[in-house]
Amino acid sequence: MLEIPFADWVDDFVRGFLVPTFRPVFRAMQEPVDFLMQNLDAFLNAVPWLIFAAVLGLIAWRTAGRGMAIFTVLALAFIDMIGLWSETMTTLSMIITAVVFCIVLGVPLGIAAARSDKFLSILRPILDIMQTIPSFVYLVPIVMLFGVGTVPGVIATIIFALPPIIRLTNLGIRNVRGDLIEAAKAFGSTPRQILWEVQLPLALRTIMAGLNQTLMLALSMVVIAALIGAGGLGLTVNTGLGRLAVGTATAGGVGIVLLAIILDRITQGLGEAKKRTDESKSVKGTVSRLLKPIFGGSRSTEPAE
Repeated sequence: MLEIPFADWVDDFVRGFLVPTFRPVFRAMQEPVDFLMQNLDAFLNAVPWLIFAAVLGLIAWRTAGRGMAIFTVLALAFIDMIGLWSETMTTLSMIITAVVFCIVLGVPLGIAAARSDKFLSILRPILDIMQTIPSFVYLVPIVMLFGVGTVPGVIATIIFALPPIIRLTNLGIRNVRGDLIEAAKAFGSTPRQILWEVQLPLALRTIMAGLNQTLMLALSMVVIAALIGAGGLGLTVNTGLGRLAVGTATAGGVGIVLLAIILDRITQGLGEAKKRTDESKSVKGTVSRLLKPIFGGSRSTEPAE
């Protein structure tokens, strides 16, 4: 039987070429992630839990209703009472950092994929690979290129959580009604105006669904990233499992579940608010609103003096 030393080839490529050649570049890539992550972590841990709970509860009330606002405040109070507030804020700062970079990278890639079938055909198998590779596999090249710690864990989270927002941005823009785009072209809109005034507003619900999925994947990955030295609730869970401290692991797991519910309902509420707004408008009102910036305002029907 013919044997192919595939594992040896990969090992030689990574250790002999990729790491010594590009590791300084990847090290430099850590700086913006590290800057945002450290500042967010310091800020969230500096805010008193009561103020943070009140603000997040208000956001939940405006987006998901009064019941979710009450649940948010009670859940955050419970997290503080079991002594996991600092770990929760670290986890939240990791998630926010990862989601911010996913938006910065994913939305432009989704727009480019929606505008070019050729680019989409190139991007699709890459996204398929990113979504089918087990999450633990990401940790091996991340450790070799970035080392260990919280920042490499965030970078692994960015890579793992990126595909949904790319796919759903592409899907949302492609599903925009053709007659609205044709109407914008008929009134002299440029491709940039069509993108910003027609396609992105109408695709926002789908993009928000992608953001929700990205956020949930980021939350799951920051727990796994604790295996390479990332902090937060994932480290609490892994420490409890390593020491067979069932109570510690359970407390960390409950904190993760509560945080996931809060973030999921808030982002879903944002998408539902957009849905209700869209359903309350007629097609004619939508067209006039989107094309209004082209004319610089509505025409007056009163005769000039």
